[in-house]
Amino acid sequence: MIFTTTMLSRGSLIGSLINKVRQVVKKQPDIPEINKNLPPTPTHIASTSTNINRPVTAASISNSSSLQQSKTLEEQVGLPRRPKKPLTPYFRFMREMRPKLIEKNPTISAVDIVRQLSKSWVGVDPKLKERLQSEYKKEQQVYVEQRSKYDAKLTDEQRAEIKQLKQDIIDAKERKQLRKRVKELGRPKKPASAFLRFVASERTNTPQTTQQTYRDWHQKATAKWSRLTDEEKGIYMQESRKELDHYKKAIAIWEEKMIRLGHMDVVRHGNLIEPPEPKPRKSQAVKDK
Repeated sequence: MIFTTTMLSRGSLIGSLINKVRQVVKKQPDIPEINKNLPPTPTHIASTSTNINRPVTAASISNSSSLQQSKTLEEQVGLPRRPKKPLTPYFRFMREMRPKLIEKNPTISAVDIVRQLSKSWVGVDPKLKERLQSEYKKEQQVYVEQRSKYDAKLTDEQRAEIKQLKQDIIDAKERKQLRKRVKELGRPKKPASAFLRFVASERTNTPQTTQQTYRDWHQKATAKWSRLTDEEKGIYMQESRKELDHYKKAIAIWEEKMIRLGHMDVVRHGNLIEPPEPKPRKSQAVKDK
């Protein structure tokens, strides 16, 4: 298990090859075989109609947001997709051989596919390699011409927008990695507010009914909180203050420990003697340009 995780890490060669293979075969998804001679079953008809008439749900909204994120940076700016680089001879070989390998061994894993095809590529027939190389060179020449024309049409503002989007993606990845790192280092968790404590108690006292959506239930709980007297709210606020004081002491000890261990990136900037300079805001960065 440890070996598999290491091999699939983002920085590993096998992991990057697997990601590339997935991108190559993404346009050719596996379609289950259907016997066209048999009439469609009632179950199949029912499931199809259910999918067509299904109302908008949180899951469908999530799917639509993922589709939005799948757009290229250029498309997010309002430009057409930029020309795509052609596959190298090696990945052309993998694209051709992968279906044959899966046909022989349907249960083979993605890691084993990459391993076996990598070994096969070393001793591949020179004629096959020459054909793949020739195809790559032809497409590469077309790509260079198309990319030159595409880049020539970009304005300075569009280039700046694309650059900013790239930086936003990098910043988001850094924040995600920092959150993961902070969790691994055991940072004390900030206690819940008085209102959240009340909501948690309401889940036990007056749970959501089958006729209620979570939104309706939460609105009802919020309205109930607003009707509470200061004395009734004070019970939850007192508990919250008590835990907050404990949290402040725990986080101070933890951050002092992190400074001693050299983990300066997980310490709040206000507690550092020389905090790092803040990154410029988007509006300020655009003005400077």
